[in-house]
Parts: sequence; structure tokens; C-alpha cells
Amino acid sequence: MTDTSIGAAAAATDERAPFRRIFLTGGSGFVGRNLIRHFIARGIEVTALARSGRSAEIVRALGATPCRGDILDDGLASGISGHDALIHAAADTGHGPPTAGQRHVNEDGTRLVIEAARAAGVRKVIHLSTESVLATGKPLVDVDETAPLPRRPAGGYSRSKAAAERIALANSTPGFPVTVLRPRFVWGRDDTTALPALMQAVRSGKFAWISGGQYLTSTTHIANLCTAVELALAHGRGGEIYFIADGDPVPFRAFVSALLETQGLTAPKNSIPRPLVRAIAAIGDMLAAISRGRIVPPLTLQSYATSAVEVSLDIGKARRELSYVPVVSHEQGLEELRSWQTGQ
Repeated sequence: MTDTSIGAAAAATDERAPFRRIFLTGGSGFVGRNLIRHFIARGIEVTALARSGRSAEIVRALGATPCRGDILDDGLASGISGHDALIHAAADTGHGPPTAGQRHVNEDGTRLVIEAARAAGVRKVIHLSTESVLATGKPLVDVDETAPLPRRPAGGYSRSKAAAERIALANSTPGFPVTVLRPRFVWGRDDTTALPALMQAVRSGKFAWISGGQYLTSTTHIANLCTAVELALAHGRGGEIYFIADGDPVPFRAFVSALLETQGLTAPKNSIPRPLVRAIAAIGDMLAAISRGRIVPPLTLQSYATSAVEVSLDIGKARRELSYVPVVSHEQGLEELRSWQTGQ
């Protein structure tokens, strides 16, 4: 984020955050790096879990204190001790076939981190989840937090993140509140996930719109997510879930085309019928299951559910209870990306 984005995000609340020392998992990732920048700019001490020396270097360069370890380690409580709040941002976000490793990280990792936070005396936990916990491959239209988790989720990512949510919420008590945030399509400067994948698909000639790509999507600029996390620390109720997004949904094709344009790329006009893509995804999942993971399909229902149908969110609850207001618009975020590309 630019200094302007950080400043706008910092001005989103009238009062300073009530937590002075924050422990963060996933600190070297896209979301984690920006959370560090956001809270350091607010004068808040941040300690971030770092699995490797490289991760520790990234965390330290951003102004946070690295804590070497893994979310699956025993003894995390000693590293978390002395912190007021925990933000759990670490996750295996793979959209391929389900794996035991992904389940272990997302489910067992969440359980161990939250148990360690409780043992360390942390006063509040923010668990970062995803709208994908509701994904089945069918459109999600203007959904809010009352939508039930599906019996048959789209894939391993949706299933394991839904299980992680259940674990997080089950541990929430009046003395140890756990709040869950569900952003959708996180984007912005310093993105090392969605935008690079889109760029690679275009450059490799593998990019195509699904049935024209005119369906709606909600999005979440990284500065808006950081602001929402701060507001959730201050105002989020324990045991509650909040959808986070940039505001009104936008056409998927228009938004992705604009993202690519900021990097000097033009999205191709190729389009594939949705039923065909859905069939390819189903076959891919079947082959992966039959081969017990030896066959890695080019498309899964998990990835289809993320990008092939409308996913639009109602963020009214976050507006009402957290006083959440997006601090960066689509236009501002896209201009920031253009400046980033020009400055590289």
C-alpha cells in the first residue's frame, strides 16, 4: 500500500485500537505483510510468526518482530504470551484437489493457534476466513452471514476453511472473544496471489472468460481488509462472522480486465461456455480422487466456484456493527496499481 492508502485506512476509526501488542500468523504473506504495515503505522507493536529465515527477514523489514515457528508447533503459547490480540491469517489457500496437508494446516493449525492464544492470555482473536466457505459451484447472490454452511462444499479449501471457522467460533467465550472475517477476492498493490496468477494465465495463453464473464463479483482491497481487521478488534463481537468487501459488486470481466490493464496486459476475448467448464471441473475432481492425488487436473470445482459464477456479498452487518466503511475505492486501488507498475 502507498502511504496515502495507509493514512486513509488509519483515519477510518475515531479512536485508536485498544490493543497495543498484536501477534500475527501468516505475516510474510500478502495479507500479513499489509496488516503489519497497517498496525505499525498506527503505533502498535506486531510480532509475526515466521516459518523460515526468509519469512523472518520480510517481517523484520516491515517493522515487526519475527517469532520463528509454525502454527502446527507445540509451545506457541510462549511466543504469544504478552500480546493483547491474535490475528490468525495463515492458511493453505490451494484450490486444487483436497489434501491431508491442507486439512492439517487449516483445521489443526487453527485449533493449535487458538488454544495457544487462550493459554497465553490473549484478550481477543480475529480469525481471517473466506466467502469460499459457502462455495458449492452455484452462484452466491447477495449473501449475508445467515447463509448456512453447505453440506457439500466445492472442494478441500472450502471444506477445511469452514471447519476452521467452526473451530474458531467454538472457542469463543465472553472472556476470550473470537471474531471471524470473511473477505472476498482480496486485491491491491503487493499482491502475490490473485493478480500474478491472472497475469501468468494471460501470458501463457490459458486465459478465457467463462460464458463471457459478465456475472457480478464482490472484491476486497487490501487496505479495506486491514481497516476491517482493526475495526473488528475494537468492535467485533465474539462468536460472530462479518463479510467484508469494497462495497457494491462489480462485473467480473470489467474488474479483472481493469486489473490486468494496470500491469500493461490486455485480457483476451476468448470465452468458454459455463456448462463445459463445469463438466471439465467435475472430471478433474473425479480423476484426482480416483488416482488419490497422483493426477493433478487443470481445473477443479473449487477453482470453478471461485471464478465462474456470481459471488456477491451483503456487508450490511459489518457496516452496522463495526462501523465499517471502505477507505479505498476501486478507482483509487486501480490507480495505485498503475503507479506501482510504472515505478517498478
